[in-house]
Amino acid sequence: MKNTPKIAIVGAGIAGLSCTKRLKDAGLDTVLFDKSRGPAGRMSTRRGDDWQCDHGAQYFTARDPAFRAEVARWQAAGVADLWQPRLAILGGAETREPDQGHERFVGVPRMTAPARHLADGLPLSAQTTIQTLHCGPDGWCLSSIEQGVLATRFDAILLAVPAPQAEPLLRVPAPRLAALAGRAVMRGSWALMLRYDAPLTLAFDAAFVNAGPLRWIARDNSKPGRGPQETWLLHASATWSEAHIEDSPEAVAAALLQAFIKLGAPAPQAWTAHRWRYADTEPALDNVCAWDADLRIGLCGDWLNGGKVEGAWQSGQRLAEQLMQSLAWPGNTSP
Repeated sequence: MKNTPKIAIVGAGIAGLSCTKRLKDAGLDTVLFDKSRGPAGRMSTRRGDDWQCDHGAQYFTARDPAFRAEVARWQAAGVADLWQPRLAILGGAETREPDQGHERFVGVPRMTAPARHLADGLPLSAQTTIQTLHCGPDGWCLSSIEQGVLATRFDAILLAVPAPQAEPLLRVPAPRLAALAGRAVMRGSWALMLRYDAPLTLAFDAAFVNAGPLRWIARDNSKPGRGPQETWLLHASATWSEAHIEDSPEAVAAALLQAFIKLGAPAPQAWTAHRWRYADTEPALDNVCAWDADLRIGLCGDWLNGGKVEGAWQSGQRLAEQLMQSLAWPGNTSP
C-alpha cells in the first residue's frame, strides 16, 4: 500500500463531510464525490430571486459533548446559531406548547451553511454520480455516469449515501454490507415552500402537527440570519408522503395547503414543492456505522445512527476512526 492511503468518500451530506474532514485532518489523501452541485444533502435550502426556504432538515440538536463542541465551532465561525421560535403542538387530543428545554440550532444564513463550512478546503468532485464499484489487485475502481471509469485507484471506499442508493452499489463487491443496507426501510417526505407578501398572524413560528397530512410547519424567516420575506415550510408526515409519493406536485400542494388553511393560514402568493425520496428511516438503525476491514469499504449516514443531523455527524466520525484503526494510521496529524 502507498505511504499515504487514498480514500474515496461518496456522498457530501453531513456524514460524508464529517468523515472526510476527519480523515483529511489526519493526513489521509481523500476525494469526496457527490451527484449534486454542492454539499449539504438534506440540510438543504431552496433559493429564488427574492426568497429562500430550508426544505430539508429544519433544525438540529446537540447532546453529545463532541458534537456540542463542533456546533460551538460552527457558531464561532458564524454559520450556525440558536433558534428560539414560538413553538406549538397542534392536533390530537389537545393543542399545547411543547417542552421548551431543547436547544434547537440552525445554519446561518441558511441551513446549508454548516455543510459548506465543513466542505471548505475539502477535495469535492460535485456532479459526479458514482454508479459502480470494483475491487481489484490495485485497489478500488469507481465509475460515474458523467465520466465513466475514473483513472484513480483508491485504497478504501466509504459510502455516505441513503441505504437504497448504497445497496445496489454494494451487491457485487460487498454483499454483507449490501444486506445491511437492504434492511433499512427509508421513507419519503413531501415539502412545500410558501411565499407571502405580508407576515402571517399565526400564534406560532413553528409547530408539530399530530393530525391530517402535515407533520411540521415553520416560518422560515423566524430563523436567525434570514431576510424579511415571509416564507413558510410545510412537511407532510411520512405516512401521508409514502401514500402519495407518486402524486403530482399540484395534487400534493392542494392537500397540504388545505390542511394549512384549516390551521388559520391564508393561501400563499406562490408555492414550490419538493419530494424527498429518502427522508428518514423507520425504524432508524443503531449500528452508528459499518466497516469491512478485509475489503476496506464502509458505510456511514444518519440512517445508521438515529436519523438526525447529530447522528449523521457522529456516524462519519466513527467510520473515519475505524478506518484509521484498521490502517494503523495516526489519529490527527493536522497542524
